[in-house]
Formats: sequence, C-alpha cells, structure tokens
Amino acid sequence: MSEPVMKYDEAISKFDPVLGLEVHVELGTQTKMFCGCSTEFGAQPNTQVCPVCLGLPGALPALNRIGVESAIRIGLALNCEIAEWCRFARKNYFYPDMPKNFQTSQYDEPIAFEGYLDVDIDTDEGRKTFRVPIERAHMEEDTGKNSHVGGATGRIHGADYSLVDYNRAGIPLIEIVTKPIEGTGKYAPEVARAYVAALRDILRNLGVSDVKMEQGSLRCDVNLSLRATPESELGTRSETKNVNSLRSVERAVRYEVTRHAARLTAGERIIQETRHWHEDTGISTSGRSKEQAEDYRYFPEPDLMPIAPSREWVEELRASLPENPAVRRARLAQAWGISELEMTTVVNAGAVELIETAVAAGVEPAAARKWWTGELSRIANEREVELDSLPVSPADLGRIEELIASGSLNDKLARQVLEGVLAGEGDVDSIVAKRGLGVVTDDGPLLEAIDAALAADPAVAETIKSGKLAAAGSVVGAVMKATRGQADAARVRELLFERLGVSE
Repeated sequence: MSEPVMKYDEAISKFDPVLGLEVHVELGTQTKMFCGCSTEFGAQPNTQVCPVCLGLPGALPALNRIGVESAIRIGLALNCEIAEWCRFARKNYFYPDMPKNFQTSQYDEPIAFEGYLDVDIDTDEGRKTFRVPIERAHMEEDTGKNSHVGGATGRIHGADYSLVDYNRAGIPLIEIVTKPIEGTGKYAPEVARAYVAALRDILRNLGVSDVKMEQGSLRCDVNLSLRATPESELGTRSETKNVNSLRSVERAVRYEVTRHAARLTAGERIIQETRHWHEDTGISTSGRSKEQAEDYRYFPEPDLMPIAPSREWVEELRASLPENPAVRRARLAQAWGISELEMTTVVNAGAVELIETAVAAGVEPAAARKWWTGELSRIANEREVELDSLPVSPADLGRIEELIASGSLNDKLARQVLEGVLAGEGDVDSIVAKRGLGVVTDDGPLLEAIDAALAADPAVAETIKSGKLAAAGSVVGAVMKATRGQADAARVRELLFERLGVSE
C-alpha cells in the first residue's frame, strides 16, 4: 500500500536531501571469483556450479587474478587510493541464496578507497559540476537467485514455493560505495542518475563489465535521508534496494524525498529500513527493518591469502587505462562538429563507439550520426535489441553514403537497402541490384510520369504557372509514387518547371 507523499517542490523547500549510492557491478570475467565455473548468463539453472561455489565441505577457494586486476582498474578510474595490503573477510548470515551461509567479501580493508567522480547536469544556472565522493570499492562474490513461484507479486509472501539457482553464486562483484552526497538540493534525483550513468560509462569503457542493468550486471541501492538545513545532523536514511535502470534511480530518489518529507511534516519518524522499488507504480514499499545494527560477525577469510598489489603493477594498470569517457566525448563532439546537447543524444542512443568506428572507416560524421541515432536506433527499439547488435558494418554505411552522393540512391531507397542488409540479403551493391533500387536517371521516364500526373490533375499546371510553386509538391509526389520512390525529387521538380516554362 502506498504511503502519503508531499509535492516534490514543497518537500525541497522544507528539507535538505542527502544521498548515498551503493552500486554492485558484476565483472565480466570468464570464471567465478574463487573457482573455475563459467559466468555465462542465461544457462540452465544450477549447471554452472561446483563444490567451491556451493560451499561443500573441504572445498577451497582460489582467487581470480583478473577479478583483482579489474578491481584495481576500477579504483584507479574513480580516482581512488589502492591499498598496499588488503584481505577478504567472511560476512556471515543465513539466506537460501547464500549456499555457504557466508559471503566472501571485504570488510575494513577494501582494495580501493577515498575516490571521487565528477558529474555534470543541467541546472537553472546552466551546466554545473557536482563531485560525488567515493568511500570505497571492494571485492566480493555474488549470491544465487531466488524465484518465488505463485502469488501475485513474485515475492516470497503469498508464493506457493521457492526455487534457488546457484549459477550466479560466486560471480565476481565490485561494490562501489559513496560517502554522503551533500549539496545537491533540488537536483538530488538528477545527480543520482548522472552518477550511475557516468559510472556505467566508465565501467563499460574499461571493459570490466557489460553493465546491463536489465540483466543485473549493474545494480544500485539508493540511500536517502532528509534534514532541516545543510548544517543539521544527518537524518535517518532509507535504503531502496536493487534499482535496475537509470530512470528508476532518478524516480526512486524523487519518491523517497516526497515520502520522507510527508512523514516528517506529519510529526512521524523515518524508519531505517530496506525498501523494494516498484517500476510499474513508481513507488517503494517497506522491506526489512534495519533499526538495529546488523552483526554479520565479520572475521578474516582463513582460506585466502592477503592481497598486496605491488606499486609497479598498480602503475602499469594506471598507464593502461583508456581515455576517460567524458574527455573522449568532448573530443569527439569537437571533431564531429556537434554540440554538447547533440552528443548527449548520441550517448543516450548508445551510439558513440558505433559512430566513431564508422567515421574511422571513412563515413562522414554527420551521415554516421544520422544513421545510428535515426533509422538504426528506431529499428533497434522496434526489435528490442541493443544498437550494437544490429548486423550493419561501417563498410555498409560507407557504401550507402557513396551511392547517395553519386545520385544512385536517395534517402528512401537507402533505407530499403539498409532493410536488406539487416535481413542478411547480402552486401549493399547486390541488394541494390536484386531489389532494383537504383535512382531513375533517364529523363525520358521521368517526363512521361510528369505528363501523366499533369493529365490526371490539369488544374495543378495553372496553379503552378500562377506563381504558387508549392503546388508542385503534388506532382513530384505522384511521380515518386509512379517510380516506386526511385526518382530524384529535385530532378523531377526541375523537369516539371521546364515543362511548364516556370522558373523558381
């Protein structure tokens, strides 16, 4: 059942919001953190397990070096200090998706700490930078997945029974925890979204994770509290768990601000608890109370050696970091001659790398952007697939643009060629030939089509001759229809005016 809320603007006028964000990132390693089981997504339940990740007696873990390397690279990209010595700990608790009854994690000795990430958002005063302080980034393993069968909500309450899939148990995770994010004011929801978006870009750019929020590769817990003024002590926080889209991160912050404000204004106290986010209704509901500090009985993991990354290794990894995504976008925007707003559209479409690859292959930036953020983006949305999964190569786009430039194709025909490429009908030239998609360049058939259009509507000729040149559009449209879109509209218009003795 939903709780009372206050209008957002009123809530912000009365209270100062403070954010805290915890982001869990599944690393893209081929094997799990402490065993050799596959991490491939989508396998049949409980087929990617072994005695180690199932926690069977006598099974001993072995650390994944790539997992450690990825953690260090993430820490460096987030301006963190890298520990000279750290170790794993056992976080003890019982839950069905935790086969060992403890999670191998890091407690008071994370591998990366004291970092920050700057994010830019649009404000009433223009573009503004907010610094998000990062407390730590630590290594741990993921849990299994519970499925609650029966009932209306898919949750354990009301379910007939539950199933557990341990394929995900043991997959390497990095948990990135911010310090309290203060000073955001009314822009708290936008800052939260911008931070998770920037973090996702960095992680994708590093190649350490596919960061697919819809598959759980990147999950965000949103902590929020309100206080009377920026000088007041921090308020009691709520923790909205497993928010799985950028849009939902923003909405969850906004909703919690309005919920907290309504309770505080009514003289009620905020309960420290975890909350479930409901994407369909845009609200959160109470989960588990955290009024009392949980005692996980952390103690050092006895079966794993401490980790002491050498300074030489850390500096090698620092030197190998790719260009920061924000710096790269600014450089590409300048090279492509587009504005910051236009680049934002490209980023939101997931087309930066695709356009960059096409430009490197010789496609003009404007043309590459037109295709990837226009027609191809539309097709990807219709098919409900990622843009980069479409079977179109830079060479395909390059050849289509060559044919447009030479007058052999117009935009309408080019889209039909693209349809053929996506359908796997062959290369561009063979599709043009097989479908007969070349532009009609012979004036004879065009003049015949013009005469037929004028004969069908004799009055239009007099209208055009009287100076109303816009009327030519109906004739051009008729010719395009007669030639199945294969006429050059500009040439048809030119021939029409010549036929009627009219000049533009």
